[in-house]
Amino acid sequence: MDFWSSNLYDERHSFVSNLGEGVLCLLSPKEGERILDVGCGTGDLANEIDKMGANITGVDRSANMIQEAQNKYSNLHFQAMDVYDMDVYDMEFHNEFDAVFSNATLHWVTKPKQALERLYQSLHSGGRLVVEFGGKDNVLYIRQAIQESYHQLFPTYDQLEEPWYFPSIGEYTSLMEEVGLTVSYARYFTRPTPLDGEDGLKNWIFMFAAGMLAHLNDAEKEQLVKRVEQVLKPTLYKDQQWNADYCRIQVIGYKK
Repeated sequence: MDFWSSNLYDERHSFVSNLGEGVLCLLSPKEGERILDVGCGTGDLANEIDKMGANITGVDRSANMIQEAQNKYSNLHFQAMDVYDMDVYDMEFHNEFDAVFSNATLHWVTKPKQALERLYQSLHSGGRLVVEFGGKDNVLYIRQAIQESYHQLFPTYDQLEEPWYFPSIGEYTSLMEEVGLTVSYARYFTRPTPLDGEDGLKNWIFMFAAGMLAHLNDAEKEQLVKRVEQVLKPTLYKDQQWNADYCRIQVIGYKK
């Protein structure tokens, strides 16, 4: 099921694309390069890559996101696709790209080695993988508050299963090497991230934890959010502003 709201993403979470400008600098697209944007969302960074003269293909497993990307940037090529399925599609995704780029996506990919194998296969010899995503302890305070509040409010309900994968930098670079990539750059850093408006934390939960909380009704979700806000206000709310406790990984790897 597609839990992604392209409207909420663009209206309240544009920081995802805005903060992707750092990893875009690492990518440094060149005129005429063929670049694959994995987890392209609603297409904003794909559009920036296109402006730099590269030939961009954007893929995302959310059909809602792809539809919005195509509506916004009709001149670009987007396709709804799960990264795990890239090997069963046509030769468009085999030894084809100068670079694979991904921002704020690979922490949703819970079979990382399988995904890295697909991305490796999509690169031609000498091609590069340039990505940023959530690393170890990413949004740890938010995740803990959701879990604790959920258990307190709904003690008889099933356990919450988080949909994310937040590895250490050593864990992920080791996987890159296992699939054949040569790691040339790796960085782990904290980045407290302002959330938009008084309802910033609520909107974050409704956007990024939608699938995890899909079994709750609307009243239960509101009850949960209020409890989470109470728990986190002393820690993550300062000067009328919610800040998410982000921790990120940036890596570059080359296919020989």
